[in-house]
Amino acid sequence: MQIQNGSKLNSSLSEINVTPLVDVMLVLLIIFMVAAPMMQSGINVNLPSAETRSNPSSGGLVLTVTQDRYIYMDGQNVNLYLLESRLKSYFLDKEKKIVFLKADKDVSYGYIISVMDVIKKAGIEQVGMIVDQKERK
Repeated sequence: MQIQNGSKLNSSLSEINVTPLVDVMLVLLIIFMVAAPMMQSGINVNLPSAETRSNPSSGGLVLTVTQDRYIYMDGQNVNLYLLESRLKSYFLDKEKKIVFLKADKDVSYGYIISVMDVIKKAGIEQVGMIVDQKERK
């Protein structure tokens, strides 16, 4: 029985086998590539339809009002009572003050008017509505 030298044993353990590492990284890459599009979901809103379609132009802020009366500004939920201050701080250094309102068709008209009133109180004069286009027959 021959006793091995300690340096020879240490040298073989210090080398890393890269093949399993590459395999694991490729599997993780594939998992993230498949999962990433599923994570990019927007706020679901059933828009009312009209014959003319309106698309938000660049430079405007889109406020989304869901059926449950939640207001989203830049993807973050905002309370109606804090909306005025958030709008003022958002448009503090901007020349164009344009807001596009994307509201669910089941939200009451009175609530939309109260949201528009808060928008006007914040000093924004141009408010647009985003709708779906009706299918033409």
